[in-house]
Amino acid sequence: MDNFNIETAQNVTIQQNVASLSTRIGAFLLDMFIIAGYYIVMLLIINALGFMPTESIYVFYTLLSLPVFFYSLFFETLFNGQTPGKYICKIRVTKLDGSKPTFSSFLIRWVLRIIDITIASGSVALLTILLNGKGQRLGDLAAGTTVISERKNISINDTLIMELPDEYKPTFPQVTMLSDNDIQTIKELYLKAKRNGNHKTIVKIHQKILEITDINSELKPIELIDVVLKDYNYFTQQM
Repeated sequence: MDNFNIETAQNVTIQQNVASLSTRIGAFLLDMFIIAGYYIVMLLIINALGFMPTESIYVFYTLLSLPVFFYSLFFETLFNGQTPGKYICKIRVTKLDGSKPTFSSFLIRWVLRIIDITIASGSVALLTILLNGKGQRLGDLAAGTTVISERKNISINDTLIMELPDEYKPTFPQVTMLSDNDIQTIKELYLKAKRNGNHKTIVKIHQKILEITDINSELKPIELIDVVLKDYNYFTQQM
């Protein structure tokens, strides 16, 4: 499943982490377990009360099934795009631009669920999601929505860890004056500034490092920061 970037009206780029197909199936199965549990509990209560109508039996079971019929529409509308299954799996329905769907969006998804899932036993939904690349079944395509994952993908860039060659020799022992929080902040700001070509931020980071550590070096700001990050990793890995 592909992730994709969106550009908001404020020119802020947001990456949409599209929920994987397996996660969506897992959320669907959890919802089915909850619905099955509802039927079991209701039938046990009815049986315990000795209430089993002999007339208008179809009307009775229709009323009993109404909560199930509106299950996804009810939960997604009131709980910001999440059914209990989606909540457990940390996925959510959202608009393609990252905004919260309107009731009409949820309604369109719910109506087309009959074609996507009920009539075709989910085959149409599976095929559409696989071909679309943005996590959209027919209901999502019509409503302008998708299902995203709220799980944060952690990469090595999000941690203090850096890969160093076996023969690496540190340059500045003063880096041990910095804390883990200092290095994490430096790394995050530095990598973001490099991606955006923000030289001013890199210079400010460089100045702050010199101020804290009293390092004296002729290295350029970008070179010094890179060495400081590597040196800190070297010393902490020796502990």
